[in-house]
Formats: sequence, C-alpha cells, structure tokens
Amino acid sequence: MVRNSVIITCAITGSLHTPSMSPYLPITPEQIVSESVAAAEAGASIIHLHARDPRDGRPSADPDLFMQFLPRIKQQTGAVLNITTGGAPGMSLDQRLAAAERASPEMTSLNMGSINNGLFAGARRIKDYKYDWEKPFLEGGKNSYFENSFFNIETIMKRLGQEHGVRFEFECYDVGHIYNLAYMIEQKLYEGPLFLQFILGILGGVGAEIDNLLLMIRTAQRLFGNDVEWSVLAAGRHQMPMCVHNALIGGNVRVGLEDSLNLGRGELAKSSAEQVAKIRRILTELGYDIATPDEARARLALKGGNNVRF
Repeated sequence: MVRNSVIITCAITGSLHTPSMSPYLPITPEQIVSESVAAAEAGASIIHLHARDPRDGRPSADPDLFMQFLPRIKQQTGAVLNITTGGAPGMSLDQRLAAAERASPEMTSLNMGSINNGLFAGARRIKDYKYDWEKPFLEGGKNSYFENSFFNIETIMKRLGQEHGVRFEFECYDVGHIYNLAYMIEQKLYEGPLFLQFILGILGGVGAEIDNLLLMIRTAQRLFGNDVEWSVLAAGRHQMPMCVHNALIGGNVRVGLEDSLNLGRGELAKSSAEQVAKIRRILTELGYDIATPDEARARLALKGGNNVRF
C-alpha cells in the first residue's frame, strides 16, 4: 500500500474561543490574513476560516467581513480556503451559509449532526473578561446546543454542494454522525471522495481516546471503503498527541487556535502557524511527507482556486 502524504488543515480562529482566553486569538481581517498566510507557509494546505467582528472579537456571519480576508489570503498563498457553515451559536442556517454562498469556495465544513458543546466549563477559568459579551456567550452554552438537523444537512449539501460545486470537510463529533453521512450518500446527495474530520475531546461529543478514534476510522472504512480520507481534530491539550496517533495509522491532521490555544503544556501558542510548524516537524522527523495544496486538491476532487468567487 502506498502511503499518502499528510494533509495539514489549520483552523485559524473559530467561533467558540473568546478574546479573553488568549491575546493571540486573531480577530480583525488583517490578523486573520496574516495568520492564514503564516500557517500556509508553515505547511498547512487547507485553511479553515471563520469571521469575527473586528471591534470586539465576537463571531460574525457577515459576508462582507469574509470578503475582507478571503481574496487577500488567496493572493498570497496557494492554500485551499475552507469556510465554516457552522458559524456560531445563535446564528440561523441562512446566516451560516451567507458567506459561503457569496464566495463559492472550494470547500466548507459541514457538521454531521446536532451537538451539545460544553465550552461553558472553561468560563470559570477566566478571571477578567475583556468584553461584556464573552461571559454570557460562554455560559449560555449550558442551556443551548448547535443544531444541524437532517433538513439542515440536506439543505447545505444542495445549496453549496450541488449549486456551487463545493466539497465538504464532514465534521463528525460522534460515531452516529458517520452513519448520518452514510444516509445522505444513500440519498444521492453527495459523491466521494470523502474527507471526514473526526472531532474528539469536545464536552458533548466523543472523548479524545485512541479506542474512540479507531472505532470511528473502522466505522467509516466499513461504510465507505478503505480509500476514505480522514483527519482528526482534538480539542485543547489533546491536539498534538491525537494528531500524531492519527498520522501514524494513515490519517491527516488539523491544528489551529480554533481547536487549541496551547502549543504545549501551560504554554499559549502565539499563532496557529506555531502549531502547524510543530506538527509538521514531528511528522517529518517520523518520515512522513506533507501534502501540498495541489496534492490535497487532487485527492479531495476540489474544483480549484480559479473557480471561486473571490
């Protein structure tokens, strides 16, 4: 069996961490551009992107904000730009899709089910909040959930996949989400190749344990065949260990400040690029090649950067 190179995805800012958690979290379009370019130069072939209000860092679905950084990142890198469809808690489905429908990117994320997200558990560790919106935003997660019903998933596949030729990073927070994807494929809503992102260590989803990862991989291979592409996103302190384990068994990796604010134990990462450089160094020393953006495009059957609207 020929071993593929490892695709590194980098998630630059996300929508759940807040500015008071780290002074290095990118907020403004300028910061997002700088962080994305640095991550691509460090070895990321896919850049996953959210937008934030530059005034106070709160998550934003405003397509105009996305268009302030998407063209600039494209001009400076060859990376695949992957836009969120998850948005942030409280956003409607139309809000979550607005930027992707405007930009028609090569790839977007697609959460494969509704989930609880217990980031509220980290709110108590913040002593001083920088902005008034942060504490109620975090604590509100105790009484809310992220909704991606079957209707939502079908709508995203039709509006972005069928109408724009977008390919998806299928985000699976639990084993059941893999079966949700299998159902959608049975309904002829999407064709491979598939790129599954297994998300471990989120309170409300499956834990960051090797047995869980192996179960998700074997389930995906049983349902979709051994050629399925998969990656792992592990939250917080689990990021680097789980990424290394996943690469060792043939998978791809995702890092970035959306998923973990740390570089090592007790050490804040000063940028997502630091995390990319670290995982690239580890994998290279273990004898793995790192995929280029064009290699990732070929393996995931992306439409190419010339066919986007930015």
